[in-house]
Amino acid sequence: MESPIDSRNSPPKNLNSMPKQDNLAFGFPVFLLSESVIFVSFFVTYALLRWKNPNWFPLGVSGLDIPRAAINTVILVASSGVIYFAERALDRHQLIKFRRLWLLTAAMGAVFLIGQVLEWRNMPFGLDAGLAGATFYLLTGFHGMHVFTGVVLLLYMYFRSLVPGNYNAGHQGVSAVSLFWHFVDLIWIILFLLLYVW
Repeated sequence: MESPIDSRNSPPKNLNSMPKQDNLAFGFPVFLLSESVIFVSFFVTYALLRWKNPNWFPLGVSGLDIPRAAINTVILVASSGVIYFAERALDRHQLIKFRRLWLLTAAMGAVFLIGQVLEWRNMPFGLDAGLAGATFYLLTGFHGMHVFTGVVLLLYMYFRSLVPGNYNAGHQGVSAVSLFWHFVDLIWIILFLLLYVW
């Protein structure tokens, strides 16, 4: 039987937490906007460098491993669907289902990171391989840091859900982490197109 979020044994709503919820609802999109500016500047810089250097890859390298990256992409994009259904479960007070889907999202993020590390280990060039090496590791590494942060936040919110009454005053924290995860997924789709498909 699913455990309700607002159980009879849960403490009453903490009205003092409501301003914090409002601050989070306003502040987090602003944070994502600032992150978007950073990524867009990276994207534009990469595109300009790539456009000005037709022979982009090091000698002997024709391109990147698209199939491996495509598998990683499918995993990360699919995790966006999983976290969406996790949020819907929480809206319906299906706490156990929420926990399972939320934890699955974190696991998929961890699998993505493992896949990224494996790709780095098998890359035909290193960080010192000119602009191609520097930009590839900078962009994928910076994005990987965001995925890692997302996994940590997912796990934090999961363990918070184990404490009765934590979501009685609302669950904007869950919504914020979910929004961050969708943002990370969108950034990766753009990176995949820029780094692997172009």
